[in-house]
Amino acid sequence: MAVTKAMTKAIPSEKSSKAQEWKLEMKYENDSEGDATYYTSTFSHTAKAADGDFTAAAKGSFNLAALTALCPVSQWDAVFASQVESVITSPVVPPVPDTSFSVPS
Repeated sequence: MAVTKAMTKAIPSEKSSKAQEWKLEMKYENDSEGDATYYTSTFSHTAKAADGDFTAAAKGSFNLAALTALCPVSQWDAVFASQVESVITSPVVPPVPDTSFSVPS
């Protein structure tokens, strides 16, 4: 299972030239598009300085590592692994109806 992660959105909200809030989005992909084991999911999170998630600073001072650190990545990792497990690795197989069955008398 080759999982890739990419930050796809980072939108700051500013006050007094400092980022007060970040709306963040990260896309997870299992394997490559077109593969039988391909699966994708997108997670989002809003980080707020007022909630103590980070210290307000100029938006340019936040690099990819700093923005990624604001995200609950370990939680997303676990959720994505569970999704891949239930959809790709061990999908639920529905029972097959036996329409030829007749009730014995």
